Amino acid sequence: MPEASVTRRDFMRGSAALAACTLASRPLAAWGLEPESGETLIPFLDVQPSGKMLKWQNLTEWITASDDLYEVSHYPKPKIEAGSVDPRSWNVQFSGYLKHPKILTLADIQARPHKTITATLECGGNGLGPGFMGAIGNMRWTGTPLGPILKELGLVKRSEEVVFYGSDEQVEKIRDQDYHQNFARSLTIEHALRPEVMLVWAMNGEPLAPHHGYPLRLMVPGWFGIAWVKWLKHVEVLDRRFMGKWMAREYVTLTKDEDLSDPSLWRETSVANQCVKSMTARAVRRRDGSIRLTGAAWSDGTPIRSVEVRIDDGTWLPAVLDAKPEKAPFTWTFWHYDWKQPAPGDHYITSRSVDADGRRQPATDDPIIKNKKTHWDSNQQWTRKLRLT
Repeated sequence: MPEASVTRRDFMRGSAALAACTLASRPLAAWGLEPESGETLIPFLDVQPSGKMLKWQNLTEWITASDDLYEVSHYPKPKIEAGSVDPRSWNVQFSGYLKHPKILTLADIQARPHKTITATLECGGNGLGPGFMGAIGNMRWTGTPLGPILKELGLVKRSEEVVFYGSDEQVEKIRDQDYHQNFARSLTIEHALRPEVMLVWAMNGEPLAPHHGYPLRLMVPGWFGIAWVKWLKHVEVLDRRFMGKWMAREYVTLTKDEDLSDPSLWRETSVANQCVKSMTARAVRRRDGSIRLTGAAWSDGTPIRSVEVRIDDGTWLPAVLDAKPEKAPFTWTFWHYDWKQPAPGDHYITSRSVDADGRRQPATDDPIIKNKKTHWDSNQQWTRKLRLT
């Protein structure tokens, strides 16, 4: 790509192959997501509140529309207007334990080999309660892999951790003193070198929106969105652990296991990789009177092995996992279950997923959930209510 500004036409031209893989090539009815003639969508009674996030009742496409993606920020957003950044002037400083520290412009980064990856972005608090159960989206991201840049700049023997600083900033009180802080998160060197970790500038074939990190953000597939630092301005390589506010004091999950011999042993862990989860999204009454339940399941990139559905207090029943339209390990998987001869009345629908490592989505009374004192890493089973007439 030239060093000049990357235009919308450039994105559209470069996304021709991407467009060939879109859901238009796979009818939604094949997944049971869109009612056919004579079929009826039955709304769940637990209606999501208004707000900018995914509405499960409208889940009919594998790729989430950009306007439906949630947005969370913890510091005041930098005042950057869409299209206002010249790629030759926006720069990212690479510093710390590197043989060749350097400042790269956005144009420099865009000119390097880049690729498009589909990945599910999810807030660490998604599912903490009825008002916050749609902070997730499955998007296509275009950017440059970080690993080759770090290798080119020369990692040294002492290089242990990479810190990513955003342009969003605030004064924080630390040990009774005020300190200027930029939002920051970190990854180990090994993780930062993985091929899926990228510096991205486009989402769904369009430049990032200002509230999604325009003009550049970090992408960490399989990790919660807190790690996907927006408005990226500085990358620092350290020889030790980074313990900033958003790694060590906030987004820290406090819990304990009941089977530990020491009942007073509480565990604090930094919110990192996504949990194994699922959600029942839609219910459609078919022409034969059955009801097709559809939904999504996801994890941290570990394949989903199975999804089960329970109706009321019945036994767990196997759902069908639908094939993904492309090879994309860090995305959600759609599933469906055909409920034969449903009886009229109120019913409760619950789903649970299991990944290839055997991690199972827990019930709300599971010790791992019951003893958790923080809202992050929420992956409890979610029960939805349905009324049939």
